[in-house]
Amino acid sequence: MSRDGIEIAVVGAHLSGLALNHELTGRGGVLMRAVPTEPLYRLHALAGGPPRRPGLLRVGPGLGAAIATEVWALPTAGFGSFVAAIPAPLCIGTLRLADGTTPKGFLVEPEGLHDAEDITRFGGWRAFLATRAMGR
Repeated sequence: MSRDGIEIAVVGAHLSGLALNHELTGRGGVLMRAVPTEPLYRLHALAGGPPRRPGLLRVGPGLGAAIATEVWALPTAGFGSFVAAIPAPLCIGTLRLADGTTPKGFLVEPEGLHDAEDITRFGGWRAFLATRAMGR
């Protein structure tokens, strides 16, 4: 919990300037910091959309990588309405970040990984989108 609200880490379409960022800013969200996760996660481009969305899955030590995040602070009421609107297979859990903090953040249920592409090698959603924009 931040003095400015409840912290939530985002990894995909809610990042600054992307398609769903308005869902944070419209609820009074304030960008606190950009920090990667600890190297305990795999990132997947989920099937479906628009907008395209990633799914972050926590895995065991040595099986994951550090993934880029943004940490936002939402007022309590804004956090509640935000979380209530999250569609499956996405969910909210506790993330472990490289700066030692453990904010709430987006995760994906394993069921949601059917037909998903593992994009961990890009280190984050923006890097993945950039390669797609360049036709790679």
